[in-house]
Amino acid sequence: MEKVIQEQVQPGDGYKMAEELGHTITEVKPSLVALTCKGKSLKICKSLQGLSLRNVGIKFINDKKVLYDDFGEMLFTHFGVSGPTILSGSAHLIRNSIDGTKLAIDLKTALSEEKLDERLLRDFEKSKNKEFRNSLDELLPQKLIPVIVELSEIQENKRVNEITKEERKRIVALLKNFELDISGFRPVEEAIVTAGGVNIKEINPKTMESKLINGLYFAGEIIDVDAYTGGFNLQIAYSTGFTAGLN
Repeated sequence: MEKVIQEQVQPGDGYKMAEELGHTITEVKPSLVALTCKGKSLKICKSLQGLSLRNVGIKFINDKKVLYDDFGEMLFTHFGVSGPTILSGSAHLIRNSIDGTKLAIDLKTALSEEKLDERLLRDFEKSKNKEFRNSLDELLPQKLIPVIVELSEIQENKRVNEITKEERKRIVALLKNFELDISGFRPVEEAIVTAGGVNIKEINPKTMESKLINGLYFAGEIIDVDAYTGGFNLQIAYSTGFTAGLN
């Protein structure tokens, strides 16, 4: 009997059943999901695939407005970006238009632009006879160096002692504001949770019972509630399930 039921019920059927019973269903979208990049940004991400960055600052910006900012870890992938800060940021992006959205990464959050410039000067002094491409080993992960060199538009074989103040400023700007163009979200099948579902105004929060249908209870992701990474979504599932079970 259990096997027959499992074969008949498909993912998403709960939303259809609730809607047929008169409940309002907010559009279901992937949340806490990796993001895709486009154009030159996608090419950069592919070249950095597998590189994990720690202690970086991230900002999602659209039309000069900061939609979300965070600090922590992120990961480059063959399709774009992922990791804890990116996943949490995706929860905000699904509630805004993603067209024109940029991801700005501060690769050196512990240093102001002035302090970072001083750090560069010290590193360059130690490597003054080296080529530019071989002078950033102490500052950046090895995989990231060719990308920064290319974006700086400084010849990779230029001697460090020939780099100008203006060129150094370009490097500092890149490290403090490494931008990528975001194009969209990975499929809902890859998302940790979904946003959307049964409208919470139609559920009694004290019992999780439907306000429209007596004896009908809701719990977990079928409800239009979602949160950041860090166990919050599990807590939603446990608490709503426990409450529904008691009642």
